[in-house]
Amino acid sequence: MGGMGCGVSARGLRVLVSGLSQHLADFTLIYQEGSYLGISESLSILASGRCISGSRRGQMPRLMLSASSHLTELALGSPGDRYLQEFVPLGTGGGLYHFRDQILAGGPEAFFVLNADVCSDFPLSAMLDAYRHQPHPFLLLGTTANRTQSLNYGCIVENPQTHEVLHYVEKPSTFVSDVINCGIYLFSPEALKPLRDVFQRNQQDGQLCLPLGEDSSGLWPGAGTIRLEQDVFSALAGQGQIYVHLTDGIWSQIKSAGSALYASRLYLGQYQLTHPERLAKHAPGGPRIRGNVYIHPTAKVAPSAVEHTCVLHTIVGWGSTVGRWARVEGTPNDPNPNDPRAHMDSESLFKDGKLLPAITILGCRVRIPAEVLILNSIVLPHKELSRSFTNQIIL
Repeated sequence: MGGMGCGVSARGLRVLVSGLSQHLADFTLIYQEGSYLGISESLSILASGRCISGSRRGQMPRLMLSASSHLTELALGSPGDRYLQEFVPLGTGGGLYHFRDQILAGGPEAFFVLNADVCSDFPLSAMLDAYRHQPHPFLLLGTTANRTQSLNYGCIVENPQTHEVLHYVEKPSTFVSDVINCGIYLFSPEALKPLRDVFQRNQQDGQLCLPLGEDSSGLWPGAGTIRLEQDVFSALAGQGQIYVHLTDGIWSQIKSAGSALYASRLYLGQYQLTHPERLAKHAPGGPRIRGNVYIHPTAKVAPSAVEHTCVLHTIVGWGSTVGRWARVEGTPNDPNPNDPRAHMDSESLFKDGKLLPAITILGCRVRIPAEVLILNSIVLPHKELSRSFTNQIIL
């Protein structure tokens, strides 16, 4: 499903985190933000994900341990936390229907659904206020984009007075609206009924497509795949069931390594405004801190770590080392700073068979020697380099 949901009730917040096999790092970013969303109810976690092809038996326990570790570090775990496994891809809405009993257990008033591949300041309190003022099955968080980039997102046509969604198109071929879907939702329990209708329709269509003579009494395996945007939002738009809450806060998709760096910068800027105590500060005998920097409590940064070494626009994997006088640098793909409605473009690694300039990525336990240049390159894990590299994937 690639998202997460949290139910709001007098008993607290219920959280469904899904897509961990693909978005574990983004999930961590969300929860770092989530610890000060302004909703006072307690949290319980229902984590959901699916196995990666070829590693079905071993992948899920490792993901569960990783997720549990992240929650423990962020002090967000609770005894009610559980892991729910998707054995097949269920689409952006199929996971909600598949785990409907777990989501609705305890009778929540409503539940949030947050895609794990977005970063945001998550204005959940404002969404909850809007929902309680005017309850409807579906409340979407929306923001604005420029005309060109709006074609890369779900586009929303709203009634400006009531904020009802009159028309919804997922990634249109021509301009529809500059209001786009943020992938952050607040659903009432009634929202699961249209998902049930889609499931039943998929089941009927699948049985009609079976070859003559085959048994059609069982469930068609593809019936559980539900596309929330196309199967539900587009179908129900204009029927008084879907509304949009607009935000002007930070928001970006996390579809690539470069966008993850940009998202981290947005969060660090947000910390400067809301939680400056989370940012690292210069201390006597420690490394020199410039700008907004977050250092994990378990990280060890020696005073000599920055002596004559330059690391820019780079993701450095766990256990990697960079020698003195080395320069490790990438090329950022940030939005146009002169366009307030611009967003990150989805990057492609190659063009005409050549590696495009992008951020540099060092896998885990990579060793960069002293006095070398690593520029716009991807270094796979456990590599020990002996010279400079530019615009290469180092296997």
